[in-house]
Amino acid sequence: MLMKTSAQSLTEQLAERFAERIRNRLLAPGARLPSVRQCALQHTVSPSTVVAAYDQLLAQGLVEARKNRGFFVREATLARSAHAGSPPPSQPAATDSLARAAPVNAVSHGAPPVNATALIRGMFHQVSQKPQPGMGVFPSDWLESTFMPAAVRKVTGTRALHDFSLQYGEPLGDTGLRRVLAKKLAALNVETVPDHIITTVGATHALDIVSRTLLRAGDPVMVEEPGWAVEFARLSALGMRILPVPRRADGPDLEVMAKYCEVHKPKLYVSVSVFHNPTGYCLSPGSAHRVLQLATQHGFHIVEDDTYSHIAPEHATRLSALDGLQRTIYVSGFAKILAPNWRIGFLAAPPALVEPLLDTKLLATLTTPALLEKALTLCIEQGQLRRHSERIRTRLDAARARSVKLALAAGCRFAAEPTGLFGWVDTGVDTDVLSQRMLDEGYLLAPGALFHAARAPSTLMRINFATTQEAAFWRVFSRLASAVR
Repeated sequence: MLMKTSAQSLTEQLAERFAERIRNRLLAPGARLPSVRQCALQHTVSPSTVVAAYDQLLAQGLVEARKNRGFFVREATLARSAHAGSPPPSQPAATDSLARAAPVNAVSHGAPPVNATALIRGMFHQVSQKPQPGMGVFPSDWLESTFMPAAVRKVTGTRALHDFSLQYGEPLGDTGLRRVLAKKLAALNVETVPDHIITTVGATHALDIVSRTLLRAGDPVMVEEPGWAVEFARLSALGMRILPVPRRADGPDLEVMAKYCEVHKPKLYVSVSVFHNPTGYCLSPGSAHRVLQLATQHGFHIVEDDTYSHIAPEHATRLSALDGLQRTIYVSGFAKILAPNWRIGFLAAPPALVEPLLDTKLLATLTTPALLEKALTLCIEQGQLRRHSERIRTRLDAARARSVKLALAAGCRFAAEPTGLFGWVDTGVDTDVLSQRMLDEGYLLAPGALFHAARAPSTLMRINFATTQEAAFWRVFSRLASAVR
């Protein structure tokens, strides 16, 4: 709240509030600031105060005025500050249907599209002590355990530290962990051996290893849309041509995929088969078989991100299980279920790709931390991870039921059947605008625009069921959504 008793003027306070959010990327480049009238009403100040504050932001180079449209966060300014003079990336332009699938998305040149990292930066910037609806992880109190610290203590004795901490670890990753991971994958019907598994610094690192090994700048890549904002940003930063494939309840739009294959000859398809982010969709067997047929026919690889496997049913359809890791590369990790800062991920690959993928890992990180890998091995072998996952699933089911009921009562509509960790919610209002208003109340949203290759206004948002089960959030949401309308 702006304070008249502050040493700063109301104009300075308002300008600094927006400036801080822009610098922390909580207001993404390209985002539209509230109109002068809206901002004045929202902060209980005069329109002249808002005009003066926006003038200060203009002078600082943080925003730009567009005739008859309003004030927008500048993209080039942030790109230059983040990349020391590098030219700003061009924004990819998504195709909107099969009939218009021929145009290729724009290629970015070196710098990631910073608007797509806004939500990530929000994860590190604590907006308030309130549960955050836009977060991509479970609340910290859900993840607290005694078995993790115990496992770390057990593997950090003096002898153990001397044996594996004073030298580089195994290139592929800890042998014991790879052995238990192979058994864990077998339970999902993904058959592999420890020597075809590579541990990584989280699942995102595994995805990056695959991209850097199989792709070169300018290569076309099919990515599900809506999809994980980080994947669009990461591939754009590498200079790839993003081909967005609409994601449906049973899988990708196969007609669009087939058209892309004929026209653009993509090198890779990135998929979240189970509990897709942000929709929660799960792949059907029929759709999976058709995708694999396209991959065989047109010679592209598939990287399957199974990040949410720990809260998903084992019998769910996975491309890697049907394909036997021939054209597929399986990726997963443990940050979601154990701790976000335990950056342990892995990939399982076809035999012919293991060495090239390992070379890329070695060039980037040399090794992965054996201490945490050995501790994780203990957690899996002793059944503690399995029991922990079961407790999380039970708690999530209850939270989802409460969250869905509150969302519906608040006038929202679910654009996808509520499953998994996330809900894909239609609010009926521009969620970019709404997210700015919610920040003032201490809530970080995940607006729908973040989950598309090209940022455009959207009435959708992704909610975390674990953090939206309290009525207090939905009361604020209803009040501000009404105001935005």
